[in-house]
Amino acid sequence: MTVFRLSPAVAEAFPGTLIALVTATGLRGRESWPEAAAALEDLERRLADGSWRPADETDPRIEAWHTAYRSFGTNPRRVRPSVDALGRRLAKRGVLPRINPAVDAYNAASVRHGLPAGAFDLDHVVGDVDIRRADGTESFTPLGEPGTTETPKPGEVVYADSAGVLTRHWNHRDAHRTRVTEDSGRVTFVLETLHAARDGRLLRTAADELRALLAPHAEGTTLHHVDPARPETAV
Repeated sequence: MTVFRLSPAVAEAFPGTLIALVTATGLRGRESWPEAAAALEDLERRLADGSWRPADETDPRIEAWHTAYRSFGTNPRRVRPSVDALGRRLAKRGVLPRINPAVDAYNAASVRHGLPAGAFDLDHVVGDVDIRRADGTESFTPLGEPGTTETPKPGEVVYADSAGVLTRHWNHRDAHRTRVTEDSGRVTFVLETLHAARDGRLLRTAADELRALLAPHAEGTTLHHVDPARPETAV
């Protein structure tokens, strides 16, 4: 099993953190996922008819992440939280990217609820995963850029395993090594908020919706949470 652990330093700096971990096993990413396709199409249709718009940086859910980014030295208008960047892309182009069914499923849940989301192929995670401050010596290879190596700045919040950094700027971008593909069979999907008291119910709704999209195409799914009061869990 893989342990996800919220470090004391991050928990102290962001006491309202609540992270949902949806783990799917036996994923079948090469079959048709009509439910995920319909979820994306529904968002695009609602945007087109004016009945809904994605959360932007004026929304408290996104604004909280901008404030967090600034606290560890990242300019959130140049390096945006994933949900902010995805929502802006949808608002501008009217469509969301289609990557593969599992990624499409978590993108739909993320944009619908205004919460950052990501995922890790557990078969490529080395050891446990810590949500912690970078020390400035680690390496990171961005998703889609296998020949690139970056070094996160000291103090930047990252997800990291024993082999390197798995996300930059907390939830701006995932690593290439643990990316989710059509052949990923064991995946942990992550949904996050910095304001559990305000958005905890929303986070749980998003996690339940994501599980519903995954369940028809997996042998099993589980849901765990990490927060300052429960800083680690095994998935």
